[in-house]
Amino acid sequence: MQILDRTLDQLIAEARTLAAGPRRILGITGPPGAGKSTLAAALAAALGPDLAVVVSMDGFHLANRVLENLGRRDSKGAIDTFDDDGFAALLHRLKRQDSGGRIIYSPDFDRALEEPIGSAVPVKPSVALIITEGNYLLQDSGAWPEVREQLDAVWYLSLAEPTRVARLAARHAAFGKSPAEARRWAEGSDQLNADLIAARAHTADAVVKLVQ
Repeated sequence: MQILDRTLDQLIAEARTLAAGPRRILGITGPPGAGKSTLAAALAAALGPDLAVVVSMDGFHLANRVLENLGRRDSKGAIDTFDDDGFAALLHRLKRQDSGGRIIYSPDFDRALEEPIGSAVPVKPSVALIITEGNYLLQDSGAWPEVREQLDAVWYLSLAEPTRVARLAARHAAFGKSPAEARRWAEGSDQLNADLIAARAHTADAVVKLVQ
């Protein structure tokens, strides 16, 4: 599997090309801690709100009370803790949003609350590029193939494992976990998810390593 070295400016240029035509949806995937949300935000900021908006898969996390009822609270972030049908349905609507139609509102995810927030991201019909990022965009179970069908391009973001795990543990710690707990989470359930995600990297349109 070839990994393409790309600078942020190069990826911005590629995203701008996608935004030059009719409505397109760009997916950014990769394991937890790879930098997906950071890259998506950087692309959207560079293109500006008239051209691009970020719609996150994380807005389709099942609520904590639902996970507790399912006995899955300690596995939050696993593939079965998302509303994949809802995510696929939203992308289907966005792909077909009429240029003269109404705003579509997408959910978002609040990391401080660790809960999804409904109707948090307005998507104007005039915006040419939707950028969506998330772990499971390339998976072949459930409704994930329907998600993939809506995406015009998918970039798999690659990052050296020691860097990725350290970054992920730091993120968990920043949102309230003890250093030991954060490390356990990053090397435990997060790693199981990362292995599942990596197994589908070869199906991406490009596997990208972000370089300076």
